[in-house]
Amino acid sequence: MQHSSRGGHSHQLSNGSVASSNGDHHSRTNSANGSDLLSQHQRTNSSNQVGPSPDSKKFLLSDFTICRTLGTGSFGRVHLVQSKHNNKYYAMKVLKKSEVVRLKQVEHTNNEKHILEQVQHPFLVNLWGTFQDSCNLYMVMDYVVGGELFSILRKTQRFPDHVAKFYAAEVILAFEYLHSKDIIYRDLKPENLLLDRNGHIKITDFGFAKYVPDITWTLCGTPDYLAPEIIQSKGYGKAVDWYSLGVLIFEMLAGYPPFYDEDHMRLYEKILAGRIKYPSFFDSDAKDLLKRLLTSDLTKRYGNLKGGSKDIKGHVWFKGVDWDRLLRREIQAPYVPCVNGEGDASNFDVYPEEREPYGKPCNDCYREKFPSF
Repeated sequence: MQHSSRGGHSHQLSNGSVASSNGDHHSRTNSANGSDLLSQHQRTNSSNQVGPSPDSKKFLLSDFTICRTLGTGSFGRVHLVQSKHNNKYYAMKVLKKSEVVRLKQVEHTNNEKHILEQVQHPFLVNLWGTFQDSCNLYMVMDYVVGGELFSILRKTQRFPDHVAKFYAAEVILAFEYLHSKDIIYRDLKPENLLLDRNGHIKITDFGFAKYVPDITWTLCGTPDYLAPEIIQSKGYGKAVDWYSLGVLIFEMLAGYPPFYDEDHMRLYEKILAGRIKYPSFFDSDAKDLLKRLLTSDLTKRYGNLKGGSKDIKGHVWFKGVDWDRLLRREIQAPYVPCVNGEGDASNFDVYPEEREPYGKPCNDCYREKFPSF
């Protein structure tokens, strides 16, 4: 099984990072005009270009100044970079090709690029372009300046009802959009929810996302968030994302996930058994919704029934949410990050900057595995 790890740093890095004990973390983040709903072609070829010229289809490493590391992972890093062409800040994900191949993440890496090129939504991170050299793959994305929701949850320990509801509602709108394109996300967790400067979410890390018009069998995800049908090696579909929404809501309200064990096999047994102990302070409506999301019975799981996501949005726990205003980001976020300028990285953990210099020539054995980069 391929795991995306949990941990205590900021920013999940990994194109579906393989499990590790300390958590592999990264960031993609939100540029000043990252919310402009431009097509991929327009974004890379506008007058406000990131790269060298309107005719250039690919960026170069020399187009950017690397400022600092935002996160590290099993086979690469994410850096805060500044474009030398428009002076704006971006997050650049750098993946070492030899490690991507060794860890059998080629398909996931190519999937991430292809899916990010196809999506554009207020609550999803934007991909601005990709390129490669003989050693590395590079993905240039929004710099989302507010850091991870995980960091806020870690500081406050748990969220009040109205705060958890706000973030859950924005995730629902993002999932509705992805599912309308037959894309399953498969890696929901607080580490992968970044906050923009106004406190709205940007879902990041599409390393496990996949185009699935019907069902798939791939065993991957973050152990705490895996739906029972994934663990059982059954064919599964979009319903796994709605199960993970239940895990996220529970974790936001309780401060810990519904199932936990250091040993992954025991954790999976607990998930399959499905016995959840709800804290006494849980709102009865929240508990009712969670029971409808965290069920292994797909004929009863909300989001997977005839009404689809409308069943979730119409649940009494979400009563009073103005979904149209929320989509337009007109609802005041419960937490607005402290940000001092566009290139401020104070909401991210500090990492050692030792690394091999990028752009050095090496034997390029794997270029054909990443043809679209």
